[in-house]
Amino acid sequence: MKKRHKSIFLVMLLLCVSLLSGCSLPGLGSRQSNDTITIGSSIATENQILAGALKELIEHETNLKVTIVNNLGTSMVLHKAQYNNEIDISACRYTGTDIANLLGTPPHNPKKALDIVQETFPKKYHATWFPSYGFDNTYAFMVTQQTAKKYHLNTLSDLRKAAPHMTVGVDSSWLNRKGDGYQAFIKKYDLHFKKVVPMQIGLVYDAVHNGKMDMVLGYSTDGRIASYHLKMLKDDLHFFPPYDASLVVNNDVLKKHPQLKPLLERMANTITTKEMQKLNYEADNNLEEPEMVGADFVKEHHYFQDKAKGGN
Repeated sequence: MKKRHKSIFLVMLLLCVSLLSGCSLPGLGSRQSNDTITIGSSIATENQILAGALKELIEHETNLKVTIVNNLGTSMVLHKAQYNNEIDISACRYTGTDIANLLGTPPHNPKKALDIVQETFPKKYHATWFPSYGFDNTYAFMVTQQTAKKYHLNTLSDLRKAAPHMTVGVDSSWLNRKGDGYQAFIKKYDLHFKKVVPMQIGLVYDAVHNGKMDMVLGYSTDGRIASYHLKMLKDDLHFFPPYDASLVVNNDVLKKHPQLKPLLERMANTITTKEMQKLNYEADNNLEEPEMVGADFVKEHHYFQDKAKGGN
């Protein structure tokens, strides 16, 4: 048994050394040919949907081949893979997330946030941050239509009278986060809830829909918001930073394949939050393959050249 424990320890040690030495992440060991574009996406459904959309667009409109590497974990893992040239394109990155993680505290003005990443990334990370897809995926507090009617809720400021009577489910990590977490939130809005329950983010929608929670904190593009007819309360004091979604492409790839820039710009400002909710629902609820959901979307919404000339 001691020998077995020692062997396990050595394996774990070697894995740690490999990670610290900057070795490739799983699935990213070898690069493809110059005529192959590698798109990376995180574990999030909408990341994988958008990767499928980009693949369909590129392969339909060019002679390039596309490989998708899914499940790259968090935004930071995706960034590391791209910075190390293990992927050419990040299918979806968010302004607030990358500014907070890479550049410091995020601003609360969406236009300013987009300006910051578009100015900084070419200089610091040799990558181009494209215009927003048209939606942002931010934190959002939501209630049932019945609760909204009962307490006359439209904005987060409207919660002040109702809060002492409400049990609220929130993302466990957000509850203890400094800066833009729970404590800063209740201070900003001057709120005092009856009870706050830490939960996994994926469970909050069912919890409020089934009446186990009066209000929950979720993501604004989740498909269950529409399917459960939940009402998102407006962040009228602009507490949450902007999380506008964009694709990010390495500059050397754009230089090598100049046709990619105008092609990928066709995706700019074409997907609304409601549309992204619908696409996520097709994958998460109807169990359709996310990449196929994305591919079908670009086919159905006139992104190809023969139909794109008249505008999209």
